Amino acid sequence: MFEQTEFFHQLGQINPILWAVFIPLFLAIYFLPTVVAMFRNRQHLGKIFLANIPAGFSWIAWMALIIWAFTGKQKKPAEQTA
Repeated sequence: MFEQTEFFHQLGQINPILWAVFIPLFLAIYFLPTVVAMFRNRQHLGKIFLANIPAGFSWIAWMALIIWAFTGKQKKPAEQTA
């Protein structure tokens, strides 16, 4: 059986440069629905972000958020004053 102490020992052996690449890449993929919603100017960006925090652990919920980010309503343009 793979012991917990052995796991942490193996984890400690990983190169710090690999960690510096892995962590930002992991976070970018994890929060991809939020990033898509932000760039596509979605009306429910805040809700997508809040739902993205726990939904990242579930592929089904994460895919639903991606779909919502791509197909949601856009924000209304702000009224310009002259």
